[in-house]
Amino acid sequence: MSSETPYWRVLAAESFATFILVFFGTGAVHAAVLTSAQAGVWQVAIVWGVAISLAIYAAGAISGAHMNPAITLAFAAFRDFPVRRVIPYIAAQLLGAIAAAALLYALYHNLISQFEAAHQLTRGLPGSELSAMVYGEYFPNPGLLDASGAVTLPQAMLAEGIGAGLLAFFVFAVTDGRNAGRPHAGIAPLMIGLSVSIIISIIAPLTQAGLNPARDFGPRLFAFFAGWGSIAIPGPRGGFFTVYILSPIAGALLGAAIYQILVFHPGKDKVREAKGRLVERSKA
Repeated sequence: MSSETPYWRVLAAESFATFILVFFGTGAVHAAVLTSAQAGVWQVAIVWGVAISLAIYAAGAISGAHMNPAITLAFAAFRDFPVRRVIPYIAAQLLGAIAAAALLYALYHNLISQFEAAHQLTRGLPGSELSAMVYGEYFPNPGLLDASGAVTLPQAMLAEGIGAGLLAFFVFAVTDGRNAGRPHAGIAPLMIGLSVSIIISIIAPLTQAGLNPARDFGPRLFAFFAGWGSIAIPGPRGGFFTVYILSPIAGALLGAAIYQILVFHPGKDKVREAKGRLVERSKA
């Protein structure tokens, strides 16, 4: 991010990057659930991964393309991202996510109504999470698992925390200039996107793999006002805050901490530099 870039452009880039992520990623969920255009979790997961890669290529040079409050907080905690920019970034991310959800509704609302009629769903009543899942996430995944005890609240929190933790770990690994094994800068966005795809392929059957509070809460908030009401917030089983907001944030902070402390602790570099200076002085 250039210091000469006006701040409003930085926030606009961050918002548009999140828009790209949610439009294509959540759009793939729309297509899969409503039209069976994608077959299986992996086809949806790879669309998410490509969307993330393209969003980073498009906006990364301006805003860093965090697209995820959990990643923004991890960068603030461990990568010197300015704390004063955390809330504006999160607001920009939410705005982009809501805008993408609104556009998808404009494109798909007829198909959503047809889907609800075919499955005898009344929007906003129990069972309508089967259509609401194209916006926010639910556990267990309504399209794959029976809700009766398949995934408990603690399991859902653990799944989202692990997924977000692995994502943050991989983001830190491929963007760390000290990591000799990192991919070329031009390949890093692709690796981050593929990281998301493989995480989704494991976590999505359980919780739909939110991994990102903006990606979940922005579309979920839109769904609340689009008629799903309490099915969207707080959801039929509750837990949307603990599972899809708190757990990804905690997981991302832990994943980033594991990388920084156990793999490439910045303090080790400082110790080496100090030892080097002492050796040079002893030889003088």
